Amino acid sequence: MKKSLLALAALGACAGAAHAQSSVTLYGIVDEGVNVNTNAGGHHLYSLSSGVLQGSRWGLRGNEDLGGGLSAIFVLENGFDATNGKAGQGGLLFGRQAYVGLSSDRFGSLTLGRQYDSAVDYVGPLEVGDQWGGYITAHPGDLDNLNNDYRVNNAIKYTSANYAGLTFGGLYSLGGVAGETGRNQIWSLGAGYSNGPLVLGAAYLNVRNPAISYFGNNTTTATPSVATSPVIAGYTNANTYQVVAAGGAYTFGAATFGGTYSNIRFMNLGASAASPFAGQTATFNNGEVNVKYQLTAALLVGAAYDYTQGSRINDNSRAQYHQGSLGVDYFLSKRTDIYIVGVYQHALGDTLSTTGTTVVPAVASISNITPSANQNQVTARVGIRAKF
Repeated sequence: MKKSLLALAALGACAGAAHAQSSVTLYGIVDEGVNVNTNAGGHHLYSLSSGVLQGSRWGLRGNEDLGGGLSAIFVLENGFDATNGKAGQGGLLFGRQAYVGLSSDRFGSLTLGRQYDSAVDYVGPLEVGDQWGGYITAHPGDLDNLNNDYRVNNAIKYTSANYAGLTFGGLYSLGGVAGETGRNQIWSLGAGYSNGPLVLGAAYLNVRNPAISYFGNNTTTATPSVATSPVIAGYTNANTYQVVAAGGAYTFGAATFGGTYSNIRFMNLGASAASPFAGQTATFNNGEVNVKYQLTAALLVGAAYDYTQGSRINDNSRAQYHQGSLGVDYFLSKRTDIYIVGVYQHALGDTLSTTGTTVVPAVASISNITPSANQNQVTARVGIRAKF
């Protein structure tokens, strides 16, 4: 009897150990607040909105230890609007992320599914929108996607292990069109370095037929582009969208100074729609400088300036966007904070209309809010964020 009891106890211990080797974590963020937009098509607009500082979400993250430093991993992450309960990312169930793969302590991870590109991974954390500012402080129209407005479907992604502060990776998205391996394909490469107070990142992104594969959130059907900002909407019918981005940050005591630069090209305009500008290439250059200061363990303040310059179209004056941001973030606990963010944007010059067929005066368009009717726009937000 004693031997039987000992055997049963040993079996129970083994079962517990096996269970401990696998885990599934439920996590999430709820971000909600009040916005004031001084020029929403020529009028003041007061509204509730969700997911500004960080997108409201819930997700499942799983890990199974396969032995020898190898694990099976998966992430399923849903975005939602806490204002009305609707699903985000165009109503997709797991629109933020959905992938499965293998991870090695020595060699990194290989994952398959809906994922982030290398510009988001390696340079995105260095722009102010990913820190204390949220999507309203993103670069105009999030034209370089450093604030992660767009995800990549059908993606095969490699992410290295950490080698003394150095990480690197790449992504390739299958186009899904029979007989045309290059159509709708997306690929990116990136690297980052973190050592003490210094953080650096660089990335390259190349997208074919972006109105469908990237801005349209679909790789095979003619889904219209969901990029509605007048900063970039007129350019998304290009044959190729390309981003080269780099950034860095350095911490001195309680202060962190950082900056990013990105070069964005919409090549061979009019490839997917009739346009008098067919075949032309539009180039944007964006530069940001930012600073944040940890006044106390619970109180953070920040400021940023961003400048965007676009191409001339048919010898017209080029579009320019000046944007300044200020923010305060106060942590009530490790998981809950309240924040205030204000943004001012001033536009100059000319750009393409949202249909991509005419030249129009550039208007102020702070990211992800109703565009201005003229060259100036101010928005402010007071919000609360809770994590679980």
